[in-house]
Amino acid sequence: MEHVTGSIKLRDIFLYNGNWWKLFLKHRNLIRSSIVINVLKLLSCRTTFLGYHIFSCLNCGHSIRVPHSCKSRFCSSCGKKATDNWIKNRFNALPNTAWQHITFTIDARLKDLFWLNRHLFNKLPPLAANIIKHQAKQKGFLPGIFLALHTFGRDLKRNPHIHLSTTVGGLSLSHDSWISSAYFYHKTLKNMWKYAVITLLRNEFKKGNLILPNYLKHSRSYTAFCSWLSVSYNKTWVVHLALKSDNQKRNVDYLGKYLKRPPIGETRIKSFVNNIVTFEYLDHYTKTNNYMSLHALDFIARLIAHVPDKHFRSIRYYGFLANRVSSKLLPLVYKLLNTRQSYPLKKVFTSWRTLFKNSFGIDPLLCSFCNLPMRLTYPIVYNNHKFLTMHKEIANGHFPLL
Repeated sequence: MEHVTGSIKLRDIFLYNGNWWKLFLKHRNLIRSSIVINVLKLLSCRTTFLGYHIFSCLNCGHSIRVPHSCKSRFCSSCGKKATDNWIKNRFNALPNTAWQHITFTIDARLKDLFWLNRHLFNKLPPLAANIIKHQAKQKGFLPGIFLALHTFGRDLKRNPHIHLSTTVGGLSLSHDSWISSAYFYHKTLKNMWKYAVITLLRNEFKKGNLILPNYLKHSRSYTAFCSWLSVSYNKTWVVHLALKSDNQKRNVDYLGKYLKRPPIGETRIKSFVNNIVTFEYLDHYTKTNNYMSLHALDFIARLIAHVPDKHFRSIRYYGFLANRVSSKLLPLVYKLLNTRQSYPLKKVFTSWRTLFKNSFGIDPLLCSFCNLPMRLTYPIVYNNHKFLTMHKEIANGHFPLL
């Protein structure tokens, strides 16, 4: 079996030649449960094993089964749908003002340390947000901030970094005016970010909360560990400030692609031949599109490493967008900016029926025989316990009917 051109699905790569099952058996003690669950969802997506809805025509009795999707952001299809819905909802919610996108990276020497201590991923977002909040407070305002932690680069290598978006200006500390003139200094942000991350690692070491990579086993004392960290502290860290933008739609579209997307979109997979996956990625240094070819098992291993732990919040909100204050402060922001936005916001959701009609120009719920609307007869829902106990069958493409 070879895939050379056309649409190449992640599911095909995982299932072909038992790739996923072979990788799982080889490294089962290292593979987190959240990875297994998300892979099983991906493999079962839009099969009747995940359940289905039955729609019937009341006129002629014709019926169809519509399989359920997996809802996993690890799935390119479901991840794209989640991204599209997020963009629509954020466009309605985010204040129509100037925004700036800021990327916070860490020194390459520290990546292994973060990877071995995944609890640190939860501590990075507030560090970045607090730096912006501190700078804004000195200028007399509270900004609106939302951000996401990414653990991957375009080439799927391990690269923990923060994508943060902030209003360029914000709500005055007295909450009675909007301050629109503000500027974040690049050098100041870099220095504060580097200091915050190094301080975090020092404190975690003091508490005995760090697992050290093998090459740091000799640094068991606090002095030795700090000496090793000082090399990173003395280097220049990359903090990228994009130009501020007043275009609300472009802001949300741009940021949505960064914040909600899965590690790789299937359109970037260019070939799958003899169990070798070739995908395209943008090199940020040369600004050119490059290609990387990996054996399927290596490709899968690189991909699944970026599945977040269960309950990990990928997107977080701070400032006047923070969940605990947004219901009070967002209406004030809308009023001060003189926009027609209102709170609470009505959620926007694109149904599978609408997506199908938009993609193929056909209404899937019109009876193909008499062209009359079909109605939901009943849903069939899968059993979570059964789902997890049939790992081997699903991994080998055997989906028993519900």
